[in-house]
Amino acid sequence: MATDPFPQRLPTLDRLGVTDPSDVSSSEVATEWLDVFSAAITQSDAAAILDLFLEDGFWKDVIALTWDLRTFEGRKDIRRLLDARLIATGLHELCLLQEPLKKPVLQKVYEDLVWLRFCFGFSTKHGKGTAVVYLVPLPGSKWKAYSLLTCLDLLTDFPHKISPLRNDRSSLEEERREEIEFLNNDPTVIIIGAGHTGLETAARLKYMGIPTLIIDKKSQLRRQWRDRYKTLCLHHSIWYSQTPYLNFPPTWPVYIPAPKLADWLEGYASFLELDVWTSSTITKTSWNDSTKTWTVEVNHGGKCNRILTVKHLVVATGSGGRPRVPDIPGKESFKGSVLHSSEFKSGANNTGKKAIVVGCGNSAHDIAQDFYRHGVDVTMYQRSSTFVISVESMKAVLGAAYRDDFPTELADTYSTSLPWAVVRRLHQRMTPMVAETADKTILDGLAKAGFKTNLGLHEAGIMSLYLERGGGYYIDTGASKSIIDGHIKIKNGSAIDSFTENGLRFADGTELQGDVVVFATGYGDIRDFMRDVCGDEIASKIPKVWGLDEEGQTAGVWRYCGHDGLWFANGNLALARFHSLHLAMQIKAIEESILNKADVVV
Repeated sequence: MATDPFPQRLPTLDRLGVTDPSDVSSSEVATEWLDVFSAAITQSDAAAILDLFLEDGFWKDVIALTWDLRTFEGRKDIRRLLDARLIATGLHELCLLQEPLKKPVLQKVYEDLVWLRFCFGFSTKHGKGTAVVYLVPLPGSKWKAYSLLTCLDLLTDFPHKISPLRNDRSSLEEERREEIEFLNNDPTVIIIGAGHTGLETAARLKYMGIPTLIIDKKSQLRRQWRDRYKTLCLHHSIWYSQTPYLNFPPTWPVYIPAPKLADWLEGYASFLELDVWTSSTITKTSWNDSTKTWTVEVNHGGKCNRILTVKHLVVATGSGGRPRVPDIPGKESFKGSVLHSSEFKSGANNTGKKAIVVGCGNSAHDIAQDFYRHGVDVTMYQRSSTFVISVESMKAVLGAAYRDDFPTELADTYSTSLPWAVVRRLHQRMTPMVAETADKTILDGLAKAGFKTNLGLHEAGIMSLYLERGGGYYIDTGASKSIIDGHIKIKNGSAIDSFTENGLRFADGTELQGDVVVFATGYGDIRDFMRDVCGDEIASKIPKVWGLDEEGQTAGVWRYCGHDGLWFANGNLALARFHSLHLAMQIKAIEESILNKADVVV
C-alpha cells in the first residue's frame, strides 16, 4: 500500500505500549469509564470528555446529536462537536446495557489488536438512542475510547406505531381506497420509486404518522424485480437482507431468488397498507422556497392528472441513473442484437449461438453463467481487473451478527458502530488474508484462466468499492468455477475498437464473434432521474449523492443532500432497512418543528 493516502492508524498493542489485557474485568472497566464520561456530560465539561478519548479517537453520530450522519476524528474535531451540540442536545440518562448481546466484552480482533466493546443507552431532549464504545488499553491500566457511536433509535414524543402502540383496527376497504387515492388530503411526502428502498422508507414514515405516497411507473410492484434477468438471486444472505417490521419466513433459502423477493415486496406493501400509485409518473414539479413545499403534477395511471402539494420528495429510483452503454463505432453494421444488462431476461433463446458479455461485475457474471447453462458459447470481456470474493467469505466481511439467533436491529447497530476510516483499515488487513486463505483456490484458478483480480481500492476489499464506486466486484455464486473450467471464456488486455458484422474488433487486431452482445456496464448518475423530475436548476444544487464525503459518510443519501425537502434513499436491503428509519426521523422532526437545519451547524 505504498500509495495509501490515509493517515489513520489502528490502536495496536505495540503502538499503545501495552501487552494483551486479557485478565481484566470488562464490566468493571466499562462501568468506570462510563461513570466518568456520564459525570462529564452532566457537567458539560468538554475537557474532561476529551480526556477520555485517544488523541486520534472518533465520535460517530447517527442523527443523535447532529441530526445528520457525521464522523468526528481526533480531539479537535470532537471538541467542535461538543461545543456546538452537547448542551443543545441535552444528552442524559446514560445507562450501561448488560443484556447478554450488549454487555461489555473484550474482543481480540487480531493478535496485536484488542479492544473492549460495550453499549449504553442514552436520552436526548427529543429521543432515545444506543451508543457503542470501543475502549483500548494504555499503560498504567488506563482505558480510553478509540471510537464512540451515538445512534438515535426513536423520537420520544413520536414513537413508531407498532407493538403496544399499534392501531386498534385496520381501515375498511372503502377507507383504504380513499387513503390510497388521497381524495381528502395531500400527502406530506412523495416517494419516487417502489423498489425496496421506496417501500421500506414509506413503511417507516407511515408508522411515524407521516402521510406518504409512493409513485412508480411500473404496472405492478413485483415488476421491479421480476423484469430483471430470470436467474437473478440476492448475493447477500437472508439475515442481512431482512425488511423492517416484517421478517422473511424461516423456511426461505439463504440467498433469495429475485422472483421470490418481487412477490414479497408486493405483499409487503399490501400487508403494511402502504399507499402506492402504479403506472404513474411525475410530469412536473416546482419548489416554493417561501412555503418550503413542492407542487407535483402526476399522471395517475393514465386515467387522470393530479396536482399535489407536498413537503418532501424522496428519490428512491435505484442504485444508479440511466443504463450506461459505451458508444462504440460500427454498431449499425453488426448483424446480431445489442442490449444492456437491464434488458436481458434469459439466454434460453440463444442456445447454440455465441454471446459476448462486456463487463465483469455481479450482473455480468450472472448473465454469462446463464448463457453457459443454456448452451451458449459465451465470452466475458474484462475491461479492468475485478475484486472477487466468495459468498462464504462475504459473510465474514458483513459480520457474524447476521444470523438467526441475533436481533437484526442490534446487528445493524454493531455493523455501523465503527467509522469508515477504521473499517477501511480493518479491511486492509482482512482482504489480503482472505485472498491468501479462504479464497486462494478460486483466485489462483481465475488467474490461470486469464481473469484479472484485485484487492479493491487501497486493498480494502468489497466495501470500499461498493461505498465509493458502487461496483467493480463480484460476489461469487458459481460463475468463477465456470471461468476456471473454461465454460466462460475471458478476453481482456485490449480495448474495444469497433463493432464488426459478426462481433467486436479490439485494438490488438483480434476479433470476437457473437450473435448477441450484452453490455453489463452499469448505470449513470443517480441524479439523472431527479434531474428529469426536478429540472436542471435544482439538480445543479446537489453536488454528490452516492460515494463518501471527507468524513467517510455517504455523501447525499439518507441525509440532507443540499436542497430542502429533497432526499435520496438508496442502497442494498440492509442499508435501506437501517437508514430508512433515520431518514423518516429527520422528516418527522422537521414536520414537528423539532429540527431546523439552519440551527444545526457543526
